[in-house]
Amino acid sequence: MKPTLSTQLGQQLHLTPQLLQSIRLLQLDGLQLELEIRRALETNPLLELEEAPEQDAAPTTVDTTQVEVAAFDELPESGLWDVAGASWNDGDDDRMQRIAADESSDPQLRALQRLSLDLDARQLDVAGFWLEHCDDAGYLTAPLEQLQLLASARSDMDTAAVEAVRQQILHGDPAGLAARDLHECLSAQLQALHGRVPARHLAQRVLDHGLALLAGHDYDALARQLDAEVADIHEAVRLILSLQPRPGESLLPDSNGAVIPDVIAWHADGQWRVALNPATSRRLSVNPGYEQALADAGDAAQPLRDMLQEARWLTRGLSMRYDTLLRTTAVIIERQAGFLTRGEEAMAPLTLKEVADAIGMHESTVSRITTGKYLQTPRGTLELKHFFAVRLEGASVSGQAVKAMVRRLIDAEPAGRPLADEAIAGLLSRQGVNIARRTVAKYREQLDIAPARERRRAGARSPLLARVG
Repeated sequence: MKPTLSTQLGQQLHLTPQLLQSIRLLQLDGLQLELEIRRALETNPLLELEEAPEQDAAPTTVDTTQVEVAAFDELPESGLWDVAGASWNDGDDDRMQRIAADESSDPQLRALQRLSLDLDARQLDVAGFWLEHCDDAGYLTAPLEQLQLLASARSDMDTAAVEAVRQQILHGDPAGLAARDLHECLSAQLQALHGRVPARHLAQRVLDHGLALLAGHDYDALARQLDAEVADIHEAVRLILSLQPRPGESLLPDSNGAVIPDVIAWHADGQWRVALNPATSRRLSVNPGYEQALADAGDAAQPLRDMLQEARWLTRGLSMRYDTLLRTTAVIIERQAGFLTRGEEAMAPLTLKEVADAIGMHESTVSRITTGKYLQTPRGTLELKHFFAVRLEGASVSGQAVKAMVRRLIDAEPAGRPLADEAIAGLLSRQGVNIARRTVAKYREQLDIAPARERRRAGARSPLLARVG
C-alpha cells in the first residue's frame, strides 16, 4: 500500500493543570478543603491567609430579585431565622446546628478545666500561656522555639518543662491542640485513638511521607511511594479524614460534631439572603512583597517562580469555588423558597441542568459543588443535594412534595377508618395532583407506613391499650 498524507479537522479538550485544580477544589468537602489549605500554607511560603475576607459582589448572571447575596457582617441574629412553619427554636437538634458563637475565654477555660487534675498551679499557668498563643483552629500562632523561650522566661521554668506541658495539651482532650502544624496535629490524634485501630501505622506513614499526595488524592502514587496496597491506602486515608484538622473548634459551644454549613440562608426584610460561612470559606493570597521581589529577580529564582504560579492557581481556584457555591445556592434558594417557608409539600421540581443553565455552567460543575456542601436554613442544615427534586411524571409538582402530601393525608385520617391507597390517590386528584394508586403505595412504603388494613387493626387495638395504660 502506498503511503499518503491527509489532513483532518477535529476538536479535543485539553485540561490544563490550573483547570484540573479548580475542578478538584470544587468537589472537596469542608474537611478536605481544610487539609488542602493547611498543606498549601505549610509548603508554599508565598501564600498567606486572609484574616478578613470580603464577600464577593452579587452575581450578575443570576436573577436574584428575591435572593440577595449578603456580606459577612450581615449574618443574621437568631430572631431573623424565624419563619412561619419552621422549627428553628424548637428542640435541641436545631440549636445544635447553629453556628457556634465566638466566646474567646470559654475554649481556654474548657481546656484548662480538663488539665487541672493533672497539672499543678505553675504548670497550669504555662498551659494557659500555650492556649493563649493558639488560633481559633487550635494551632500555635508563632514559631515553637520562640514561644518556648517566651514561656520559659515568664514562668521561670526551663524550655524542656514548658514543652512537656505543651505535649500534655497536644496529647490531651481534644488531641492535637497547640500543635505546630497539620502533621503534628493529626499525628497526635492518631496516637490518642484507643484500642487496636486498623491502618493506624500506615496512616502515620502517610502523614510522615505523603501529605502532599494525600491532599492531591493521588492514592496510586501513595501506594507506590509507601510500598502498600491501594486498598490499604484507602483505609488509611479514611482514618485520617475521620480526624479533626481544627481541634480548637471542638472546644467552642455547641460544636459537638454538628455539621458545619458552607453557606447560610435566612429571611429578612421580605427577601431571602445568602452568604458564605466565614468558618468554611477561608481565602488565601500571595504575599505582595514576595511577589514584587520575584518580579525583580533573575532566572535564578525559577523554583520560586514555579511556587508563585502554583500559589496564583490555588487562590484563583478557591475564588472560583466560593463564587460558584454562592451563585448555585442563590439559584437554589430562589427556586425552593416555597419549601423553606411552607415545608416539604412546597418542594418544587429542580434539576442540576436547570441550575447549571441559570448560572451559565455545565451541570457536572453544579454536581461537584453541591456534593458534600451544606446549607444552613431556618429549617435546619441540609445538604445542597436535598434541594433537587424530580418532577412527577405528568404533573407540575415534585415527587418529594407528593410524598409529603401522602404523609399529611395519612396523619389526618380517622383512626378507625384509615385511607386506602386508591382513596389517597382520589383526594390528591381533587388537589390537581393525578397519580396512580401504585405510586401512592410506593411513596407510602418509602415513608415506612403500613397498608390501610394494618393501620385499621392497629387503630382497633388502641382504645384497649389506652385503658390498660
